[in-house]
Amino acid sequence: MPDDNIFDLIFRQARLAGHERPVDIGVRRGRFAAIAPALTVDAPEIVVGGRAVLPGFVDTHVHLDKACLLGRCGHLHGGLREAIAAVSAMKRDFTVADVYARGAQVLELAIGKGTTRMRSHVEVDPRAGLRSFEALKALKRDYAWAMDLTICAFPQEGLTNDPGTEDLLVRAMRDGADALGGCPYTDTDPHAQIERLFALAERFDVDLDFHLDFDLDASWMHLDEVCRQTRMRGYGGRVAIGHVTKLSALPPEAFARAAERLAEAGVAVTVLPATDLYLMGREASHDVPRGLTPAHRLMAHGVTCSVATNNVLNPFTPFGDASLLRMANFYANVAQVGPEGFDGCIDLVTTLPARLMNLKDYGIAVGNPADLIVLDAATASEALAGIAEPVLGFKGGRQSFSRPAAALHAPEREAALTRAASL
Repeated sequence: MPDDNIFDLIFRQARLAGHERPVDIGVRRGRFAAIAPALTVDAPEIVVGGRAVLPGFVDTHVHLDKACLLGRCGHLHGGLREAIAAVSAMKRDFTVADVYARGAQVLELAIGKGTTRMRSHVEVDPRAGLRSFEALKALKRDYAWAMDLTICAFPQEGLTNDPGTEDLLVRAMRDGADALGGCPYTDTDPHAQIERLFALAERFDVDLDFHLDFDLDASWMHLDEVCRQTRMRGYGGRVAIGHVTKLSALPPEAFARAAERLAEAGVAVTVLPATDLYLMGREASHDVPRGLTPAHRLMAHGVTCSVATNNVLNPFTPFGDASLLRMANFYANVAQVGPEGFDGCIDLVTTLPARLMNLKDYGIAVGNPADLIVLDAATASEALAGIAEPVLGFKGGRQSFSRPAAALHAPEREAALTRAASL
């Protein structure tokens, strides 16, 4: 039996949510073994110095397969349809090596920005085949030292109208895809796509994650059908919908009714600020609508929500650094969330997306994998307000990245150092 007082590593003076004072965190065999005001044992230690410590950010919605494409097309200023068409033309020439290299760029950015869990959607259809899927499987294997990557196979350009796509989805599910996605608004028969994807999800016992209703016409939406199928099949807690920008266009009473339907059905919502703001309202010449669904208002009705990255440096979103802290700050700015809601915005990139993805072993608790990041701030809400960089990260008790705090070089200080060196 191992000695309960033997640790492989101790983090000293860590500030954790729910603790009034800094605590020590003991790690043994890659898992959290103790959390206490002071661990009086000898072990290798890292002095956190009262900085905020989190279990890592969780990104529920990324597209690694089509990241970093800006240099390959002239399309930079169109809307949703143009972005889909631009990528559709390019992905015919995607190779496994190409998708792997671009996906690795984003993964490495995300790791350095403190993300430890990620769900990446990957397009599976007769144009892309399974090449992008194969690349993501390799990325999942090769970056497991720093990132738990789950793969969500989905048909970006439709299912019932795209012969051969369903067979490819089945092959991807048999070959290790972790979840199944959908995109009803590109299908000629959206409800048929939703029904077929629910049937496939049940067949392979995987969670579902739909891209839904990516426009601002609130007179119709596919949300009701997703909720109906979820209730009918007893799939509550296993279904997420992303974008759902129509919710941003609903008046308060209709919004409340939609939120109650989502909560009752157990359907989660992912808001994607960068893409939603970049693509929505482009037809307006002035007074441009934000098109951003208010996750914090959905949360008040009991809906599980997350804020995520979506696209990085491609026609859908021609910017991005894979920082979820920056994305949460961005969301708070646009959604006009004040300081009283900053902790809730941190929840949108940590505990709530972990719930959305049904991650049972997430969090800084005894027995869980020793995944954590250290923020250059005293509290998580202060880090959100100032977009304080993560300075240190660990995955399974092993260091995954470090980022020294900035050192300023004032002229007087430089002169003093020069004089001291000459003595």
